[in-house]
Amino acid sequence: MQLAIAVLTASLDSPELEAWAADALTPNDAEGLGDLIAGLHVISVLLLHELQEATEEPPHAVLQRLALLAENRRGKPSAG
Repeated sequence: MQLAIAVLTASLDSPELEAWAADALTPNDAEGLGDLIAGLHVISVLLLHELQEATEEPPHAVLQRLALLAENRRGKPSAG
């Protein structure tokens, strides 16, 4: 879980840090990679649950809105 959080939060700082984290923190072995993917899955489920509670929308509606936001921002420079 900590590794998954580290990889995800690196993207909040800069694209360079995100690239470094993806390369440096991603395990090379199958077991470690499986643990990272499982951690990312758990985090995404928890965040989806939090968004569902905050918006009172069903999960599919929340995911659809997030997908549209991501598509609209693709290729645009980060605001942060």
